Amino acid sequence: MARFLLNAPHTKDDCVQALDSVVAHSDSLLGRFDWGCKVGEHVGWVVVEAQDERTALMLLPTAIRDDATAIQLNKFTAEDVKSFHQQ
Repeated sequence: MARFLLNAPHTKDDCVQALDSVVAHSDSLLGRFDWGCKVGEHVGWVVVEAQDERTALMLLPTAIRDDATAIQLNKFTAEDVKSFHQQ
């Protein structure tokens, strides 16, 4: 399984609806999100595990899925970074 950062933007006007859609979809999913709404950045972020980007996005409620993006996350070791300099 791969890890993905899901980025779920919404407008200020759609904020409560976006939050309601996550609550209705899964209470536990709501607790995994970090939100920027209180500071005017109307985006929710959550890290999930999934087989691929499409599957990761399917974990979101349909109300916010269409505008969401999924970024596959990777970790690097010090050796990886060293090898990047040699390429």
